[in-house]
Amino acid sequence: MILHDIESAERKSIEDQQLHDLQKTIERVYERVPFYRNKLQESNVNPDSIQTLDDIKKLPFTTKRDLRDHYPFGLFASEQKDLVRLHASSGTSGKPTVVGYTKKDIKDWAIIVARAISIVGGGPEDILQNAYGYGLFTGGLGLHFGGEELGVTVIPISGGNTERQISILEDFKPTILCSTPSYALNIGEKMLEMGKDPRSTTLKYGIFGAEPWSEEMRKKLEELFDIKACDIYGLSEVVGPGVAMECSVGQDGLHIAEDHFLVEVIDPITLEPVQEGTIGELVFTSLKKEALPIIRYRTGDIASITKAKCICGRTTTRMSRVKGRIDDMIIVRGVNVFPSEIEHHLIQMKELAPHYQLHLHRTSSLDEVELHVEITGELYQKTSQNLKHPILQALKAEIQEKMKTYCYVTMNVVLLPPKCIARSEGKAVRIIDHRKEIVKK
Repeated sequence: MILHDIESAERKSIEDQQLHDLQKTIERVYERVPFYRNKLQESNVNPDSIQTLDDIKKLPFTTKRDLRDHYPFGLFASEQKDLVRLHASSGTSGKPTVVGYTKKDIKDWAIIVARAISIVGGGPEDILQNAYGYGLFTGGLGLHFGGEELGVTVIPISGGNTERQISILEDFKPTILCSTPSYALNIGEKMLEMGKDPRSTTLKYGIFGAEPWSEEMRKKLEELFDIKACDIYGLSEVVGPGVAMECSVGQDGLHIAEDHFLVEVIDPITLEPVQEGTIGELVFTSLKKEALPIIRYRTGDIASITKAKCICGRTTTRMSRVKGRIDDMIIVRGVNVFPSEIEHHLIQMKELAPHYQLHLHRTSSLDEVELHVEITGELYQKTSQNLKHPILQALKAEIQEKMKTYCYVTMNVVLLPPKCIARSEGKAVRIIDHRKEIVKK
């Protein structure tokens, strides 16, 4: 196992370098980005105000709304002639967020992702099947260039066309699969349908991310494919995939690339920092980006951090698995719950397939949650394909009790036959909010 210098550095050394790079970044945005210059002046802050890492609290937050309000290039710190690539989010809830990269940014990103792949255990002897989507989404190209930087042989298959994915798995014999966890599950299930054994492939590692997933989903994927399944974290506004990566040794938190990113965790209500180990909203500041430096970006992702040394030997700060997103949190009658918490309990039930959806409704002035789950094909046949069978009614009651006991939400459970919930070829759709339909009417 190779540790890069930053990954085994002393805490003081890491923080000294971070402070130097933070000061340079603040100078850059103050000089080149009117939005940040105005925000800093409103806070009576200038580049000289940053003398310690703790001074980051003096800086303003950046939100997704800020990027959308300055669409498309208003927050860029580089001129167009210096850009070599643009990426953008899907823009499903408004204007897309646009991010740009200089040649140096692309090189830095490739190095970050190369390190992430090596943290899992990958190296030049490996073949990587990249089933993340290529295009404006950063996932596909991020893993692609990172793999090439490391010397891995990259198969740029992109997402979708599951039968072809399986054919490539069998013929090209990759050792690493990169995709969303829900799509990896889809591939494995399709192989079983075709009479193939997912455990017989040459895969050794899975690099899964782009959506929150539970420890139970990890166990499911590791058992399904006989692999080590590791979490990768990133977001376009910060750089893309590679901001943090889980090692295959400890599998206990994701190692943050601290030479490129400064992490904070705040209370999303008070916006004040929380103690190490406490769950809150992740906030990232870029330290080396040229085209789109980002200052205290509120990710909306809920997690915690620790500076404790990992058993793999790395000393960099680790973030926990993302519990969920603030905007994915369901609030029903004053109770907060994330889909990943529901997934945690559902996947442990052998009578259910690992697919579910939450349908949110409003009855009069009350919010209601309808949980759609699939039963396994074996159970469906055992109960004569009768969804009113006493065994299934008892299962429904058991699920309702689990949700009430562990997630503190009373749900109407809808049992579905196998293959009724749409399979994902990208990010899984877990929540369908019918309350918005009422508002539109």
